[in-house]
Amino acid sequence: MKNILNKFVCTALIAGSVAVSSCTTDDLNPTLAQQKEDQNAFSNVDDMEGVLKGMYNRLTPAAYYGRDYLVTNEARTPNIWANGSSGRFVTQASFSQGATGLYFWDNAYAAIATANILIELDIETLEGDLDYARHMQGQAYAVRALAHFDLLKTFGQQHTGGSLGVPYVTEFKGEDLLPARGTVEDNKSAIYADLEQAYQIMDENFFDSSKEFISKYVAPSLESRVAVYFGDWERARDAADLVIESGKYSVVSADQFIESFANDGGVNSIFELAYRDTDNPGSDSMEYIYRGCSYGDISVTQDTYDNLYESDSDVRTNVFGTETCGDDEFLRNLGKFPSRSSNINVIRYEEVVLNYAEALYELGEGDPLQWLNMIPEHRNADTYSTVTKENILEERREEFIFEGLYYWDLLRTEQDIVRSEGQVINIPYGDPRTAWPIPLSELDANSNIVQNPGYQG
Repeated sequence: MKNILNKFVCTALIAGSVAVSSCTTDDLNPTLAQQKEDQNAFSNVDDMEGVLKGMYNRLTPAAYYGRDYLVTNEARTPNIWANGSSGRFVTQASFSQGATGLYFWDNAYAAIATANILIELDIETLEGDLDYARHMQGQAYAVRALAHFDLLKTFGQQHTGGSLGVPYVTEFKGEDLLPARGTVEDNKSAIYADLEQAYQIMDENFFDSSKEFISKYVAPSLESRVAVYFGDWERARDAADLVIESGKYSVVSADQFIESFANDGGVNSIFELAYRDTDNPGSDSMEYIYRGCSYGDISVTQDTYDNLYESDSDVRTNVFGTETCGDDEFLRNLGKFPSRSSNINVIRYEEVVLNYAEALYELGEGDPLQWLNMIPEHRNADTYSTVTKENILEERREEFIFEGLYYWDLLRTEQDIVRSEGQVINIPYGDPRTAWPIPLSELDANSNIVQNPGYQG
């Protein structure tokens, strides 16, 4: 029986070393004997790199960060609507997701399983640079935390009146083959623990200037995101401060803002996923879903297009544009994710700055206005005279439109979701539809999994 522990990890022994082969989700079902063989196949630190790259590869498919996870989050906000050009994302934008076709669950747990292979290794038995081996294990802890956090936000009951999160899987071949859902609080604690461990064991000397591999300060960057989501303001402040004080990142300037989405490894990028001319989702990419007449399923709402930015000089207005397809004209995202081979940012420095500003505001300390204004100052936009929660949330919306963050801001601040264009919706805070159903394939495979309310029928 397939389940989240054995469903997706496919490893191959090639010339005495370990590499992750390119497998579909249909053939990723190793036996326990194969798992043990794979675990014992490492003799050198260099052997870890193939699995490390495979771990990152699990984050990049269209069903995860390559498109669906980010666009689905955006499609559930008033920013955009699904125009039905190719029939994609209408279901998600309408809050009518069923319990089938939820491949994000598959890919996230595939990344977790691959991370667990690296975490479980006894690196003291390996030949080579053990500092680098520990650094790779630190990257695995960070990915395990990130994927579980994405799953928790999507499937957890923290905004629907319940207490259940997701199964937090910490072993590649553990004895618990049918894990139950943990609580939201237990999930949160485990995510924090993994990020803290990642930060502790990663080596600053292995900083990756391409930003395509996780470096030491990615861990506190992600921790600040998690802490803001849960309202753990002291933790958010301290984690963001670590990143700021590292001096490794900066807010991108106004004249480079649009170009930063076409250029890889920019000054504001903390962690991004790599795509290439010969290795990308193709027609399932972000580019195809946000623009073009073959797909182009995502349109900007008129209200967002007209009113999001108060100043015409704000460089972020250049992200918007119009596109004519036949007799129809659509309002589009033309600036972000400009090419199918463009890298996709998982987290950038501007988010850490705004996390810090919000934490200072909530704690009533420091100068949150200074940090809030750091963003509009670099966008040729009007600055704020006072700092309020509303101003912080508005700046986040303006800065991260199309990047999939606004939906979580609406939920964590307990707001209703209202859209009067396209898929007209009025989703009150607490509505069961704001949490996705556990996939039917997982329910069939795992008798210990409990479905979310509203999807049992």
